[in-house]
Amino acid sequence: MLVAGIGNVFLGDDGFGVEVVNRLDVSVLPETVDVVDYGIRGVHLAYELLAGRHHTLIMVDAVPVEGPPGTVAVLEVDDEDPLGPVPVNGHGMHPQAVLDLLRALGGGVPRVLIVGCRPAVIDELMGLSEPVAAAVDGAAALVAELARQEAADLAAPVIRQADAECADA
Repeated sequence: MLVAGIGNVFLGDDGFGVEVVNRLDVSVLPETVDVVDYGIRGVHLAYELLAGRHHTLIMVDAVPVEGPPGTVAVLEVDDEDPLGPVPVNGHGMHPQAVLDLLRALGGGVPRVLIVGCRPAVIDELMGLSEPVAAAVDGAAALVAELARQEAADLAAPVIRQADAECADA
């Protein structure tokens, strides 16, 4: 599983994803979870995913979710969405653009979740706005819980299969 922080720390609240992954306590995550700050390197993220090593991707980014600034939501991306034009702008690739590029390159990820936060300010300034900064710790806890839950769900079929084989013996 890959947890990817996305965003530009020089554009105010766009740095939300970067801040969240930097606050994650990786010691409480399963060993199967990789946590990486991709920042504005969306093309690098697409190529990392192209290797096919990850079954689940959790992207963390500032996205226009419903609610006031600072609202955090979990979105599940449907891989069946039609592929649109593929913008390749290494300094401005939002989550859907990364996934579109990945599919255009012939890759995919079986499960994609986005932990998004509604931004208040996307301007040339460093630092998060007050409502978005207040959401970071809760979002980090949410990402950690999602990662643990997804890792457990991925491991469950293997355990069930092993139990069935033991019962047959």
